[in-house]
Amino acid sequence: MSEKPHERPSDRVVASLESRVDGLTDEEVRRRREEHGENDIVRGGGRSPVDIFVAQFDSALIWVLLAAAALSVWAGHAVDAILIAIIVVANGIFGFVQDYRAEQSLESLRELAAPTATVRREGEARTIDATRLVPGDVVVLRGGDVVPADGRLLEATDLEVDEASLTGESVPVSKSSTPVASETPLAERASMVYKGTSVTRGKGLTVVTGTGMETEVGGIARELAATEETRTPLQDELDALGRTLGLGVLVLSALVAPLLLLQGTPAIQAALTAVSLAVAAIPEGLPAVVTLTLALGVRQMSEENALVRRLPAVEALGAVDVVCTDKTGTLTKGQMTVSRCWVNDAVVDVDSVAEADARSDREELLLRIGALCNDSTLKDDGGDPTERALLEAADRRGFDVDELRSERPRTGEVPFSSERKWMGTVHGDVGYVKGAPEVVLENCDRILTADGPKPLTSERRERVETTVRAFGDDALRVLAMAAREEPTGAGDLADGLTFVGLAGMIDPPREEVADAIAETRRAGIDVKMVTGDNVRTARAIAESLGIGTTVLEGGEIEQMDEETLRERVASVDVFARTSPEHKVRILRALQDRGNDVAMTGDGVNDAPALKNADVGVAMGIRGTDVARQASDIVLLDDNYATIERAVERGRAIFDNVWKFVAYLLSANVAEVAIVFLASLYGYLILPAVQLLWINLLTDGLPALALGADPESGDVMDRPPRDPDRGIIDRPMLGLIGGTGAVTTVVVLALMFYALEGAAEVTAYAMTIIFTAFVFLEFAKLYVIRWLRETSTLSNPWLAAAVATSIALQLAVLYTPLNRYFGTVPLDAGDWGLIAAVVVVCLPAYLAVAVLVRRLEP
Repeated sequence: MSEKPHERPSDRVVASLESRVDGLTDEEVRRRREEHGENDIVRGGGRSPVDIFVAQFDSALIWVLLAAAALSVWAGHAVDAILIAIIVVANGIFGFVQDYRAEQSLESLRELAAPTATVRREGEARTIDATRLVPGDVVVLRGGDVVPADGRLLEATDLEVDEASLTGESVPVSKSSTPVASETPLAERASMVYKGTSVTRGKGLTVVTGTGMETEVGGIARELAATEETRTPLQDELDALGRTLGLGVLVLSALVAPLLLLQGTPAIQAALTAVSLAVAAIPEGLPAVVTLTLALGVRQMSEENALVRRLPAVEALGAVDVVCTDKTGTLTKGQMTVSRCWVNDAVVDVDSVAEADARSDREELLLRIGALCNDSTLKDDGGDPTERALLEAADRRGFDVDELRSERPRTGEVPFSSERKWMGTVHGDVGYVKGAPEVVLENCDRILTADGPKPLTSERRERVETTVRAFGDDALRVLAMAAREEPTGAGDLADGLTFVGLAGMIDPPREEVADAIAETRRAGIDVKMVTGDNVRTARAIAESLGIGTTVLEGGEIEQMDEETLRERVASVDVFARTSPEHKVRILRALQDRGNDVAMTGDGVNDAPALKNADVGVAMGIRGTDVARQASDIVLLDDNYATIERAVERGRAIFDNVWKFVAYLLSANVAEVAIVFLASLYGYLILPAVQLLWINLLTDGLPALALGADPESGDVMDRPPRDPDRGIIDRPMLGLIGGTGAVTTVVVLALMFYALEGAAEVTAYAMTIIFTAFVFLEFAKLYVIRWLRETSTLSNPWLAAAVATSIALQLAVLYTPLNRYFGTVPLDAGDWGLIAAVVVVCLPAYLAVAVLVRRLEP
């Protein structure tokens, strides 16, 4: 097997690329660009407006509606066909507007990475567009640069690179030109730099080994392009419903039309009855109401810092039973913070006392060293995160860093280097040093105590080392501080120092995350941390947040087969040192166990897992463009607590979807039963136009207003719903069947009463049945809400929708519109009859609801 660049000496890598340290010639660059193409990632995540619009009609239910419209045209009911077409197009427009807005919002989050690069060509340095790089180019890297392509380091001077976006490592890693072993994982390949990562310190010279799709980022992009979009449970269930309804319509039409013809019914009457049954069987407003309800949830979620890229993902959150979350920036604040200091047997919480007069002289000196022996500034958003943490600690404890530096200007320095592991600065008559504890301690012969400097005995040295280990066990990154009085120059800082103390830094957990995780677990959702960080850090953070302490490392995952991993994943709380491949394997192992998984992430390395997850959740602030494009939801505040709120919102939305699906289908079942049974007696009691009007009144504003129902108080006390149960579960079937039977019996009785033995349906009988059915549906609506423990008066929008629908029904009775619907005005006695029908049905509906509650799992 051929050697890889990270394990080969740099000169051999340059030779294998047929390059030179002074760079390629222009002719060589031209030939290589023709061979390798642009140094750019082929993006497959974006969707054009046309694609977004067409996607709105990718549903079996939509196709059934279009078939019903065509059938209506064939039967001569152009008005019915037009109404159905309007509903379908409106649904498409609603969904398009929401999805397009999400795409545009995502576009505004994108950042242009590595627009230029400094490259050596024909012996001179040039600044070029980074997309023009080719393999073999020699690139100069400096602090603040974005690495423009994968490369093997030829030179590295104090070089540190932030690789969090690719490896998940939360702190910058030191780089060198020394080869590393072949089996070294990506996160530890110190001899390599990778496209899209950021240089935080130092400088380097690298030869490009991979560009465009041949980089580590490109490989991930290629995997994403090969991954099919996942579908949510609701999408699958609505498609299944559409197919079932379509089949049901065909079966009904095939049964009813011949039956009527055999009874001597004229062919046109039989065809009209078949069309009426088709219209009755199909909940025309269901797609639009589902879309608008999801869109309403999306708007509410955007106000809570969650941008939804795909509408169905909102509902899918309600079925999630495992959340795999990244650590850095999601569970934690995403920035290093000095949390603890130690000065000779005294451990100090940096934030416990903020007043300057409460500090000891030793604490004050420790903070002063951290602020002065430091190359960062408080205004610098980049730079080394540990140096910035030291400045912020001094600032929080009342130091004016700028004034301090003005009073104590730097007169000499020893820069930090990865070999030396410390840096030192001279400020007139005093020198300060900070660095790795073991190195700084080695250069000290005294220690600062409460009684002044004392000899650094072996016992005192052991106490320092014990404290360093204790800080490390708490996942703190530790720096040691030392000082020297009256140095003659920077050269005096290598020995003879007085040890001052230790500063322990960590990327701390967000304050609200522990409660959010507890709430998530109360809702029956398991939370697992999946991070590229080391085991000690990951375990400490997970334990502090209540996630757990059982850890599995990436190296162990590599040794497991799929079956072994599937057995282990359920019991593991933390997955540490994970690669992109590990994350996908963890995800698939959980899914193979039957879990519905939400996966969070911000880096390029997270993108494959985000796209394969049931719900992919990317970070909006720290997240890379690749991760956001692969996700279903983008957190605008990078906060795990927002996920918990989104899950709560998703469950509430599913409750509302359940309510109006039950409401719509129960109405359709009753319509079909009434039309079918009445047709057996030779009556077409509800023509297609009246059925369509009933569906519009019930499927329209009232059903839509259900989407605005407030969440019930127990929404996070229930376990996640089982997506295998489907939205049409046993309780819903019981409700549909029970209320449908009640409505059918009562309406048929009313029909025979109104007909008074007439051989043909009269306009009066048709009108009273038509109107009674509408009012029965409104009564049933409030029973269904009660079933889901929703307060009767909690939704003023619903009351307004019902009132509007009643007004519309009155309009088709008492205005010239009645000629289009075949209705006549009703008098006071007729309204009394309708009221009596509602009074009879309401207790029966409530009895069905009580029985249905017993069917709840």
